[in-house]
Amino acid sequence: MGRTSDAREKIISAAQSLIELRGYSALGVAEICKTAGVPKGSFYYFFESKEALALAVLDEHWAGQRREWTRVLHGDADPLARLRQLFEETEASQRAGQQSCGTVSGCLFGNLTLELSNQTEAIRLRLQEIFDAQVDMVESVVAEARERGDVTVADTREAARSVVAQLEGQVLFAKLYNNTSRLSALWANCLALLGVRTPQEAAAEV
Repeated sequence: MGRTSDAREKIISAAQSLIELRGYSALGVAEICKTAGVPKGSFYYFFESKEALALAVLDEHWAGQRREWTRVLHGDADPLARLRQLFEETEASQRAGQQSCGTVSGCLFGNLTLELSNQTEAIRLRLQEIFDAQVDMVESVVAEARERGDVTVADTREAARSVVAQLEGQVLFAKLYNNTSRLSALWANCLALLGVRTPQEAAAEV
């Protein structure tokens, strides 16, 4: 068995890479362990099932993504600039992934939502929690932007949900077409969703 200090992380890392490339359902425990470089017994030492591993992969991926979203969305820039940075970093990450493996991997959360949300209740509920947390983080920025008069939305919660859905949807299209240029519309679409006036529109009202 691999050392307990690293075998579990190796399994999680291998599983995430394989899920991003091929999805969850087609994977077997033996392949995951072979990719991780650990004996099959190590898997069952740490995880009682493949579903338990999938939950651990989700938690690990969200912990990393949440750190990045917190860094960006809690930064010192104006709220709309922070949202734009989030989109730009998302696009850059997808481009880097495509350059690394030849295909756009998309969003792990979105991919597993499509594949598993109607098959396993535990994973469906965990994905709900993750997306709700994303909406919470975006809503705090949208609310700040509304207080400044930068956006005109009436319901910050629904606006934040629309922003997250738009981000998720564009990443899905980038994966479907294997084309990261599908992400170029992210910011313009976000501005429209939030009712942000262009400089030309503002000038026309003066």
